[in-house]
Amino acid sequence: MSPQVQRHEPPYKQVVRHIRAQIMSGELKHGDRIPSARQLTKDWEISLATAVKVHNTLRAEGLVRGVSGVGTMVSTQDMVLGARDRLAASRKGKIYPKNEFARIISAELIAAPEHVADGLGVTAGAPVLRRIRVTYREGSEDAVPVSASTSWFDGAVVQRAPRLLETERIPEGTPAYIEACTSRVMTSADERVTVSTATEEEAQTLQLDPDSPILRGQNRILDQDDAVIEFGEFVSGPNRWRSYFYEIK
Repeated sequence: MSPQVQRHEPPYKQVVRHIRAQIMSGELKHGDRIPSARQLTKDWEISLATAVKVHNTLRAEGLVRGVSGVGTMVSTQDMVLGARDRLAASRKGKIYPKNEFARIISAELIAAPEHVADGLGVTAGAPVLRRIRVTYREGSEDAVPVSASTSWFDGAVVQRAPRLLETERIPEGTPAYIEACTSRVMTSADERVTVSTATEEEAQTLQLDPDSPILRGQNRILDQDDAVIEFGEFVSGPNRWRSYFYEIK
């Protein structure tokens, strides 16, 4: 069934929201073509001027770019999703652009550091699961690390979701796996970010000079009862846009 616009708001905004959601969810990845302006006029029964405005808006948001002789392409290579959008994408097991991939380099139970205990709402020193992930961008020669993240879980979750202790990728995505094992649904997230300098270990992981500027952040992902499922920490190198989309009402 073809999509249809609703008349309670400008049609171009509805089309933009639809395509933006496809990009944020990973349904459309970096390098994918979006429908041409003329195709949008047919699919959505809108004017050509409205369809052109859709393309212009998506370009202004940094989500797409025009490629001569090819069309309008998704351009998210240098974009890092915020917690909410990563959560939406990970539900489909699709987070990374076509030219990026991630490796889980560590998954182990350790004693909770104090800040992690605060983030998860557990006692400092209690068993917690730490999963460290590094994201790489494929280059002409070697893959280059562009970001690293650590996911922390209450150690008790391992009894019901043991694959979290493995370093192999979870094809259906972590949220779907945890939901299937525990009936806890990831429903909301909060996040905070700051500019910082890389520690010696972070600089080595991201192949940066010591004390290079990085984006550092933390986030919590909550379930349907507002209990914390995951506490996350992440760092990314320079020239990586962090993108958020929200409505002001």
